[in-house]
Amino acid sequence: MRRAIFPGSFDPITLGHYDIITRGVTLFDELIIAIGINAEKKYMFSLEDRKRFVEEAFKHEKKIRVMTYEGLTVDFCRQVNAEFILRGLRNPADFEFEKAIAHTNRKLSEIETVFLLTSSGKSYISSSIVRDVIRNGGDYTGLVPETVQVKQG
Repeated sequence: MRRAIFPGSFDPITLGHYDIITRGVTLFDELIIAIGINAEKKYMFSLEDRKRFVEEAFKHEKKIRVMTYEGLTVDFCRQVNAEFILRGLRNPADFEFEKAIAHTNRKLSEIETVFLLTSSGKSYISSSIVRDVIRNGGDYTGLVPETVQVKQG
C-alpha cells in the first residue's frame, strides 16, 4: 500500500491545501492529512476546529484520513507506516524552504517527499493571509473550503 501524509497546521485549511490534497490523493492508496501540534505556536483556530474543517471537507473521500501528531514528521510517518510526505509548492521561496526540510527528512529516514505545484489560480493563498483577512473582518470565503466557518461575535 502506498501511504502518504500531508502535514501542516491547517490554521485554517485553504483552497491551496484543498487543491494539493484532491490532486495528491490520486497518487496514493491512502493519504493521511496530518495536523501538527506545536505547543509554541499560537493558533487562530482550536485543534478540534481545524480537524473538523478538514474532516468535513473530505468526508466523502474514502482514501483520506485525518490525524493529529506532535514531534518530528518522520517519526509520525513511521508510526503510521507512511512511505511518502506530500507537500505543495506555491513559489520559488516555498521550494527552497521545502527542499531543505525534504533533505533533512531523507537524511533521518527512508521517507521520500513528493512535491506538487499549487494550481496557478490558488498559488497566492496562504493560511497566514486567510487569518489576516479574518482578523480584519474581510470576506475569507473565496480562500477556504466552505467547511471553514468563523464564529462571529
